[in-house]
Amino acid sequence: MLRFMPVGDSMTIGSAGEHTWRYRMWQHLRETYGGPFALVGPRETLHDKATDAPTSYEYADPDFPRAHLAGWGEGWVHMAPLIGEAVRTHRADVLLVSLGLIDLGFYTNAEQTADNVRAFVEEARSARPRVRMAVLPVIPNIRATTDEPFAAQVTLFNELLAKTLADLDEPRSPLLLVSPPPSYDIHLDTYDGTHPNASGEHKIAAAFADAMHQAWDIGAPYAE
Repeated sequence: MLRFMPVGDSMTIGSAGEHTWRYRMWQHLRETYGGPFALVGPRETLHDKATDAPTSYEYADPDFPRAHLAGWGEGWVHMAPLIGEAVRTHRADVLLVSLGLIDLGFYTNAEQTADNVRAFVEEARSARPRVRMAVLPVIPNIRATTDEPFAAQVTLFNELLAKTLADLDEPRSPLLLVSPPPSYDIHLDTYDGTHPNASGEHKIAAAFADAMHQAWDIGAPYAE
């Protein structure tokens, strides 16, 4: 049994009424992975915008393993202290991580955020020394188009992320830098400039799926 844990912010938890890219990934793995697998994690809900709380089970299609470790407004700074226990308890084999936008927007600069990436990796490995991690950089978002200092921080962080993962990579616990979806367009693939709509969900899932297939021979290339 290969256990995948999605880890992320609002783009990963999703909100009431959505499928989420987690669902798209589950569909893809169900069709292409030639063995038993599961999505695991300590949380299951969506974010409810009406109450501003992670209390909704109103998935567009609730019939899938909904477990994850994601939260609206959470970043590397929030997940680094949680990841060890989550990995240990749920015996995660592969972490699918999409974080950073919240950190840079509200909590830490690029260098501090990279330090939290390092802490996250160390905590995950302390719980499960052979855990694998596929990490998506910060992808295009509306704030980066209008806030030049923020855009510069995103660019710097993505560079530091690549360097940090390369520095920490090791054969028994590989770290994979996922290429951002090449055709991702905030005007076509999001509903508000940041959060993915259906096409955005597919493109994020495809980025993870294609990276894992190429690097680790997991599944197959993504096909919508």
